[in-house]
Amino acid sequence: MTEKIVGPLLDRDLVQETLSTALSNGGQWAEVFVEDRQSASAEFDEGRVESMMSSRDLGAGIRVTVGETTGFAHTADLTAAGLKEAARAAAAAAKGETQVEPVALRGKGVVHSRAEIAPSTVSKARKVEILGQTDAAAREVNHLITQVSVRYLEGRRRILVANSEGVFNGDDQTRTLLSVNCVASGDQGLQTGRETLGYTVGFELFDEHDVQAMARRAAARAITKLEARPAPSGQLPVVIQRGGGGVLFHEACGHGLEADLVEKGASVFRDRIGELVASPSVTLVDDGTMGVEWGTIAIDDEGCPAQRNVLIENGVLTDYMWDHMRSRAAGRDLSGNGRRQSYQHLPMVRMTNTFVMNGVANPEDIISDTENGVYVAQLGGGQVNTATGDFVFGMTEAYLIENGQITAPLRESNLIGNGPDVLRNIEVIGDDFAMGSPGTCGKDGQGVPVGDGQPTLRVAALTVGGTAS
Repeated sequence: MTEKIVGPLLDRDLVQETLSTALSNGGQWAEVFVEDRQSASAEFDEGRVESMMSSRDLGAGIRVTVGETTGFAHTADLTAAGLKEAARAAAAAAKGETQVEPVALRGKGVVHSRAEIAPSTVSKARKVEILGQTDAAAREVNHLITQVSVRYLEGRRRILVANSEGVFNGDDQTRTLLSVNCVASGDQGLQTGRETLGYTVGFELFDEHDVQAMARRAAARAITKLEARPAPSGQLPVVIQRGGGGVLFHEACGHGLEADLVEKGASVFRDRIGELVASPSVTLVDDGTMGVEWGTIAIDDEGCPAQRNVLIENGVLTDYMWDHMRSRAAGRDLSGNGRRQSYQHLPMVRMTNTFVMNGVANPEDIISDTENGVYVAQLGGGQVNTATGDFVFGMTEAYLIENGQITAPLRESNLIGNGPDVLRNIEVIGDDFAMGSPGTCGKDGQGVPVGDGQPTLRVAALTVGGTAS
């Protein structure tokens, strides 16, 4: 049964009073961000429960601005006295010359949870049962599977955002995730296979998805990699499987389109709005309204409703992603991209669900039209320089393409290139769009949930950092 919220996290009058206190030293603008975060996790390793943990964190962050000066304070004391103390501390760091009265708050300050089954209402025994079934399904694939680890995560995050311009909005975010990691042992050593399932939903995740099939895919991936040969090295055409390379566009392109990095001069896309920055077949979107994907939100952490933002359209850079302060300074509309890790952090410009839109090509034709190259089924972690766009990503699952056919699996190697170059060198895009695995995006010490994806596509040339002679 869905948990229902009967009211906002804090009384409207108390929030209004807190905003007035925050402006008492001449602040020009003030904000109250309240968060109630609950989470639980379980680790199942080698056939038994290794750990089960739960936590709850409740508090408020108060921000005051005067020009480009920001005062910020946070507190876990949500009494009138605690909030007043935090508001005064924030106000002391942002002192202005004129007194501003906050606008009367409008809005309900609450959104009902979209979860059909609140994970907190499900017994621990049922959760452990699912973990055990996932473990068993992976082990049944092949006797060469020597280790299986399964991780379960649930989280509910309620927020309230109010500011001196009258915003009084809330959100109730429930996310549920299951991941499985398999290790296969063979003559050439150990190989791993990993699969993750996660959405902005409740425990109905396990009614709507076959987690045992997911476990078998992870195990099969590890088994396949036992026969992998050394990857080639040098410049090669690269075909990226649908959903398998969204992280490349998130890291190598998306971060460079965040207005704070643009402002700092740490983006290769600075001052390029209206220019052709990618192949005309490329449309890149950031969409916080995208169904139940991992990065989906009702509002951002500044109270702005989530939006669908077209960043690159038919190869032309159309806009950046914005937070409140930078959109106001630049005279641009809010985009719903002001996000923060918790009430203890200031918001910054962050992505939600970032993806390349569908093309028109048949994915099978993309492969058959590639005489020789590399087929990347899954990219791993990597490093990116947002100022230049240069990147290195690990290929956690990749294959040779020989004479237009996918052939031998390759051992883990690197994919090296430059984000803007990739955008320009995309030759063809398939019509089989898919989102990839749920992720956590790290930036300036803060992590937030994000999604990414893309259809099957081919890049004319990327550097493969393999070891084959």
